[in-house]
Amino acid sequence: MSTHARPLAEWLAAASDDELIALLRARGIRPDVGWQDFFDAAEALLEPSALNRVLPTLTSAEASALFAAASGADAGRQRTALIALGLLQTDGAPFPPVTAAVRDRPVPQPPQDSIPRASTEDAAAHAAERALTTVAAVADLLLHARDKPLTLLSGGTVSAGEKKQLAENGIPAESVDSLVQLAVDAGLAAADGKRMGTTAAAEQWLRFSVAERWSALVGGFHDSMPRGIRSPSGGWTAPSAWPSAYPWDPAWPERSAALRERARLLAVIADDGSEPAWSAPMRAGAEPDARELTALLPAEVDRIFLQNDLTAISPGPLAPALDVRLRTIADRESAAQASSYRFTGESIARGVVAGETEKSILDFLSGITLTGIPQPLHYLVAQTAQRHGLVRVSTDLETGRTRIDSVDQNLIEAIAVDQALRPLGLTKHVGSITSRVGRDTVYWALTDARYPATLVDENGQAIASDRHPLAPSATPFPDYSALIGALRAHQGPDADAAWLDRELDAAVRAHAVLKVVVGMPDGSTRELIMEATGLGGGRLRGRDRAADVERTLPVSSIRSATIVAQ
Repeated sequence: MSTHARPLAEWLAAASDDELIALLRARGIRPDVGWQDFFDAAEALLEPSALNRVLPTLTSAEASALFAAASGADAGRQRTALIALGLLQTDGAPFPPVTAAVRDRPVPQPPQDSIPRASTEDAAAHAAERALTTVAAVADLLLHARDKPLTLLSGGTVSAGEKKQLAENGIPAESVDSLVQLAVDAGLAAADGKRMGTTAAAEQWLRFSVAERWSALVGGFHDSMPRGIRSPSGGWTAPSAWPSAYPWDPAWPERSAALRERARLLAVIADDGSEPAWSAPMRAGAEPDARELTALLPAEVDRIFLQNDLTAISPGPLAPALDVRLRTIADRESAAQASSYRFTGESIARGVVAGETEKSILDFLSGITLTGIPQPLHYLVAQTAQRHGLVRVSTDLETGRTRIDSVDQNLIEAIAVDQALRPLGLTKHVGSITSRVGRDTVYWALTDARYPATLVDENGQAIASDRHPLAPSATPFPDYSALIGALRAHQGPDADAAWLDRELDAAVRAHAVLKVVVGMPDGSTRELIMEATGLGGGRLRGRDRAADVERTLPVSSIRSATIVAQ
C-alpha cells in the first residue's frame, strides 16, 4: 500500500460533492467502481494505469504546469485545476506517483496562438458555398437516417457499405464521418448500439432556414469543442494552435485534424486556412450570426414548376421546410441550385403512410406551384390515396394475433401465397389472414412488399407507426450519488486510526517488515522492528527481529507503522 495515497484520501474526504463529481467525471471513473472508502479511491487514482489515462487529457497549459511542478517549480495558475484532478497536493507538490509518471514524458511546447489572417473575398465566397453544401448534406444524411438508421462499426464510424449507399445519394463518402459528427454535436443524431438514428430535435432542424440550420450546427460544434482549444472569452483559440493543445495525447493529432476538417466544412475557416468575417466574432466568444454568410448565398425560393411528365423543378434553392415535405411525396433526382423531383406511385404511397392524404398533398402542391397541378399528377395522387388502406392490419382482441383484412379478396389471396411474406407465418382464417408476429412488424413487411396496408386500432381508426423510434437527444452524465454516498458512509471520525488499520492489514498480507512505534503506559514510546504475521481482535501479531520472539501488540497502542525496505 502506498503512503502517498493518504493526503489525497484526506483531500477527497474533505471535498464537497460537486468537487468529487467533477473529479470523477474528469478522471473517467465508472459509477459502479468497487471502492469501499476514500483510501481505496485515493490509491486507485494514483495507480500508474489511472495516471496514464488522465495525463493525455491535460491541456497544453496544464501539462506544462504539471511538468514544472514535477521538476520542483511552481504550477502557477494551473495549481487549482491540477489539485482538483487529484494530481497535486494542496501545497502544490505533485504526488510521487505523478512525478514518476510525468518524468518520462516529453516537455510540452507552448502552442503558437497567432491571430488568423482574414479571408479574401474569393476565399469567403468559397467558404460560404461550402457551408451551404454542408448544411444540405447534413439534411440529406438525417433524412436517410430517419427512414433507415445508419449502421456503425465498433469504433463508432459509419460502415463502408453505408458510405457507398450514401455516396449514391449524393453525399461524399469521404465526408460522411465528419457530417455525422456535426449532426451528433448539434444533438440531431444519436447512436443506439450499432445504429445511428435521428433525434426529436432533427425534425425541427430540418424545417429551419439555411441560416438557422448553419447557426445550430456551428453552435453544436462550439459546445462540443475540447476545453484545450476553448478561449477564456468563451470562443476558441486560433486553429493554428489546435495541433499542440494536448501534448501528451497520442491520438490528438488525428482528432485535431478532424476538428479542423469540420471547421472547414462549416466555413469556420476557409479552404486556405484563413478566417472569414463571420467567424472572427465567434472565435472571440460571440453567438453565431449567419447574416454575412447568407449574403453570399443565392436567395431561397418558395415556388416550383410542376410538369406533365410527373416531375417538379425548383428554379433555385428551395426553402428547407418545403424541400423536406416535398421529398416525403417525391424522389429528388438532382440536387443543385435548381433541383428536380419525380413523383411515382411509391413516393406518393410513402407520403400517405407518413400521414398525408389526397387533399393535403393537392393543397400543398397548389400552394407552391407556378404552373398548376398537371392532370397526370392529379390522377396519380388520387389513385394512390384511394388504393391506400385496402389492406388493414390490426390486433384481434380475442386471440391476440395480428389480423389482416381487405375488401378485395384477390389481395388477401395474393398475400397468403406471397413467398416474401413466409417468415410471418400467415394463416388464412374466415376471409382474413392472421399471424403470431407483432402488428407493427406485419404492417411494415406488407408495406415493403408494396401492398396498400394501413394500421388500425380496435375501433377501426387508422393509426401511425414509427418504424425507427427516435434516438435520445442526449446522453445524461453518469450519476455518482450512490458511489459518493457509499464513500461517505465509510468515512469514520478518526482518519489516523482508519489509515493505520489499512497499513497494518496490507503489511500482514505482504508479510512485510514494519517499524512500529508503540505507546507505553508511562507515556513514553518504544520502537520495534517486526515482521507482521497476523491481525485480528484489535491486535497485531509478528516476530520481533531484534529479540527473535513473537509479540502481540494492541493496535490502540500503535502510534505509527512504516514498512521497512528489505
